[in-house]
Amino acid sequence: LQKLKNDLEMVLSAVQSKNKQLDEDLKREQQWNEEQKQMLETLNKIEEEANTEVEHLSQKREFNELQNKVLKLKTFKKELLSALGGFLDEHFPLPEKGENTEKEVRLFFTYSILNMLINKLMTTPHEPYVTINESFWPPYIELVLRCGMALRHPEDPNRMRLQAFHK
Repeated sequence: LQKLKNDLEMVLSAVQSKNKQLDEDLKREQQWNEEQKQMLETLNKIEEEANTEVEHLSQKREFNELQNKVLKLKTFKKELLSALGGFLDEHFPLPEKGENTEKEVRLFFTYSILNMLINKLMTTPHEPYVTINESFWPPYIELVLRCGMALRHPEDPNRMRLQAFHK
């Protein structure tokens, strides 16, 4: 019995030392686990910051691209205006020759016609027709009609509307 008691005490001390060792291993593993969690949280924060920075940079890039497109459209508009002025000079001169402002007057008349047609279409899309009166110079009306920018009313030739380019 004494021998059995000694053997059991030895087994008990071995099991206790093994438990102690396992407890120490468990503490180390828990500490390592906590460190890994903290590292993961830190990396997630860094990733979030990088994503917001990338998003901010992409918004800046899109804004710059839009600015470039606007500048290109403005230069294209200037080119179109000068081409329209040249076309009007060549094919539809003003009835009275005057100062150097006749090009501006011609462009003003053409723009006023188109502007009026656009405004009418936007304000009353259900009734986009404008009545042509004597304040419009007939060659400019013909120019707008021939170029396909406007259409006459099917029943009233004294009315016209902007061509539906979106269809």
